[in-house]
Amino acid sequence: MEWRTSSYSTNNGDCVEVAWRKSSYSATNNGCVEVGWDVPDALVRDSKDPASGTLTFDHGQWRAFLADLR
Repeated sequence: MEWRTSSYSTNNGDCVEVAWRKSSYSATNNGCVEVGWDVPDALVRDSKDPASGTLTFDHGQWRAFLADLR
C-alpha cells in the first residue's frame, strides 16, 4: 500500500494520510486503478501517473458507482 498526505493536513505535523490500494483487476502492464479514502470521500487515480490528478467521489456517488458494477 502507498500512503499520501491529505490536503487536510497541517504544517505542524498533524497529518491525515491516505492509503492507496490497486484494483485486483489490474493488468500486468501497470494499467491500474487505485482507490484511497479521505473520509468521507473515495479517491480514484491512475497508478501509472498518480500526479495527473485524483477523482473525488462523495459517499453517495461512490455507492452508486459500486452498485452499477454489480
